[in-house]
Amino acid sequence: MSPNSCQGQLCAEPVSCKAGPAREIREHKGARMREPEGLVVGIDVAKAALDVAVHPAGEERHLSNDAAGITELVRWLQTVHPSLIVLEATGGYELPLVADLGIASLPVAVVNPRQVRDFARASGRLAKTDRLDAQVLAHFGHAMRPTPRPLPDEEAQALAALVERRRQLVAMRTAEGNRLGATRVALVRTRIQAHLEWLESDLREIDDELRQRLRASPLWREQDEVLRSVPGMGPILSLTLLAELPELGRLSHGQIAALVGVAPPESRQWDAARAARRLGRPCSGPHGALHGHLARHPLQSRHSPVLRPPLGGG
Repeated sequence: MSPNSCQGQLCAEPVSCKAGPAREIREHKGARMREPEGLVVGIDVAKAALDVAVHPAGEERHLSNDAAGITELVRWLQTVHPSLIVLEATGGYELPLVADLGIASLPVAVVNPRQVRDFARASGRLAKTDRLDAQVLAHFGHAMRPTPRPLPDEEAQALAALVERRRQLVAMRTAEGNRLGATRVALVRTRIQAHLEWLESDLREIDDELRQRLRASPLWREQDEVLRSVPGMGPILSLTLLAELPELGRLSHGQIAALVGVAPPESRQWDAARAARRLGRPCSGPHGALHGHLARHPLQSRHSPVLRPPLGGG
């Protein structure tokens, strides 16, 4: 009998990366064969280039990170129909691509670079090139399944940027306060005190801008009133939630709790976060700072109908 013959046995066609996703076909007694999982696309974003990898198909592409390259990539992805597209936050280089992917209603998740590095280290993928980074992102998306996020509108992006800038100023104020307490040199103390005064002034201006934007939006005002009704919920945390969780009102409270990272360990939505914790990064991802705040102030998440995990972990 020829080794290529299929007589008397179950055979599967060899899979080409051009023919679609790789399919693992196994025969189980009394069970159906598992359906193939959807394609996951990883995109490594550099200033001038986009490297693309598809898991598990293995297909790769290299395009320019400009209007023409992004348009070509989006059109191609619309024909591929991926279940998830994963890319890292790269300091702004990713924003035009993320915007076009969102407009095209493609499922995109922007993840924390450190989380991906931890995943790569844990899986033994230590080599570092743009092409390999795209493969790691695709593999990460397949294994961890980060949640695609809705595309924020311009007002939401501006609010998020202001909240992030406020967080940076608070961190700088804390660091400068520590330095002030550690030095006795009068000249240095004078400069630190001047910087602290400037930071306080800038913080007041940002807080005023945040309040004005909140009052100008009927939707944000309504959501802010609901959030502020939670015991211990202050204006800054309320604004942070509005800026960093556009999913509010679109997902269940259990899904929101899992997304932020305050769901209990037995929750089904917590599986990816538990895997991330095993990689040594319990608070990584776009909501890491928000998770840290709620972890320090558990009363707010425990009393919030938006963030409180459901009974039974479901």
